[in-house]
Amino acid sequence: MNVKEYDKYVKAVTPTTNIYKNIFRAFVVGGAICTLGQILGNLYSNFGVNKEDEAVLVSITLIGISVLLTVCNLYSKIANYAGAGTLVPITGFANSIAAPSIEFKKEGQVFGIGCKVFTIAGPVILYGIVSSWIVGLIYWIFKMFGV
Repeated sequence: MNVKEYDKYVKAVTPTTNIYKNIFRAFVVGGAICTLGQILGNLYSNFGVNKEDEAVLVSITLIGISVLLTVCNLYSKIANYAGAGTLVPITGFANSIAAPSIEFKKEGQVFGIGCKVFTIAGPVILYGIVSSWIVGLIYWIFKMFGV
């Protein structure tokens, strides 16, 4: 098989996507998640919750909804439809923690859930901690020299 035949084969078996449809779906679903967060914030605010507590309650509620949808196997269906629209940080991160926990539950508490819970989210947590440590160290050095 020469290069032209191989390129033709790859083009024939590669699934095609409609980028504009994918962008629209991601925008609508991601926007709906953010709108839900805003609605929840307004609702909590109407009950007299202060701004700091409101943000915490909205985050907890969105995490709870995300985990509930993951448990009911609905989050993956929404993600298949919306693609990147479901990667709104708090809901996507909650799903990335809950999904492996559910999947590996049958292997037990320690070797299943305990070992596999951070398979997807682990690198995010690790590099988030390491990068915040490096930024904090740079900040401390600048403060030490009065910059």
